[in-house]
Amino acid sequence: MPPPIARTYVVDGNLKALGYEQVTGLTAAKTLTIPTGARVVALQAQDQDIRWRDDGTDPTATVGMILIAGDRPFLYNGNDLTALSFFEAAATAILNVTYYS
Repeated sequence: MPPPIARTYVVDGNLKALGYEQVTGLTAAKTLTIPTGARVVALQAQDQDIRWRDDGTDPTATVGMILIAGDRPFLYNGNDLTALSFFEAAATAILNVTYYS
């Protein structure tokens, strides 16, 4: 088996961190608690995969874009962070979020 690949995570140096949130209890669709001025979020699924949508419709366990648990953070910089909603693809999923301006 080949050795694991080392990964480097880079956040744009022009961004300012505004805060962090950990979202649990994703058995129902949830939205984020967005700090004033946030325009970009780094999203990472922990323990289980998470589904997300940003079109005003809630995701389900089988419908929506997927964040793979343990994968490197996904940077989202859409026009309306309030439109993001999340749902666990399997029980015990945790969503880690860092906010940037």
